[in-house]
Amino acid sequence: MDRNALLAGGAIGIVAIALVTALVVPGVLADPTDDGPVRPGRISVSEVTIAAGAATGETATLDIETRIEHGGNPTDNVSVLVRAIDEESGLRMATEQVSVGNLTRDGEVTAGTNLTVPREGGYDIDVILYRNAERVDTAQQRIRGVEAIKPPYLRTNTEFTESEALPPVSFSIAEAGDNRSTLDVGATLTNTGDTPTDDLSVRFVLRQAESNIVASQSTVDVGEVGPGRTATVETPVTVPNDYNYYIDAVLVRDGVVIDTARGAANLNPTRTISVNETTEEVELEVSDFEDSDTTSGDDDYRTEESGATQTGTPGFGPVVALVALCASVLALRRWRQ
Repeated sequence: MDRNALLAGGAIGIVAIALVTALVVPGVLADPTDDGPVRPGRISVSEVTIAAGAATGETATLDIETRIEHGGNPTDNVSVLVRAIDEESGLRMATEQVSVGNLTRDGEVTAGTNLTVPREGGYDIDVILYRNAERVDTAQQRIRGVEAIKPPYLRTNTEFTESEALPPVSFSIAEAGDNRSTLDVGATLTNTGDTPTDDLSVRFVLRQAESNIVASQSTVDVGEVGPGRTATVETPVTVPNDYNYYIDAVLVRDGVVIDTARGAANLNPTRTISVNETTEEVELEVSDFEDSDTTSGDDDYRTEESGATQTGTPGFGPVVALVALCASVLALRRWRQ
């Protein structure tokens, strides 16, 4: 057989076998345009915003919105973990993780998370971005004064004024007596909202400054306060003279304390107090704060009984003392004899 023909037949056979193998076994021939596995696109936390959500007397819910920026190739299995750390103790108070899924388009996507924390103090909010359980980026926000997030029953647009010209609590002397005086105590409130309020009342409590004894208290309805309007409520109270008092005004709605304010009434001309002043020890006559109709029959009986005991002579009577003296003289004479 011709040698050239034999070589040609062998080459043809090898080419045929290669073609059959490529058809039967996919992937044997590499694609010259293939660059290997596709790298995921870039992702990062672009912004974190926090808003106040629902609240109860003990807890507050924080609505946290995380904006994620994506670009390049598709990115699979993206998630966001959010946690609240107490600013004072450093303890983790709440944690939530939300799945974002697969990102294919360039731009920003939003992931919303809700965290419920105790309604007090402040928190550091940590946001951690994951891709396939691998941490990619982090961000942090700080919030303070969570107690300002009030539940519905504490929300009102009417509160005590904060002005030197219109102090929240004031008083005037309506009637001055020898032992007691009647004061007209008042409170000034302002409605800062857009709707009127008409379901509020103010409770006035007068406490003797040094002892904290409640000398008098009274409650008065506020009535309707229009939007943007200021109203003053007054009520008379009677207290003993020559003492100084703190006037506590408590704004109440349906048994719930909404706001408080304090003033001072100085009825002792030799000593004055203010709402920010430290108290000192003074002489106090508790009977001045008793009700005027209190009976004292038992006290009179005790006084008379006590007086009789004090005027009586303690020990032996005078006759017994004289007999004892004579016996001592006789015993002394006999001893000398």
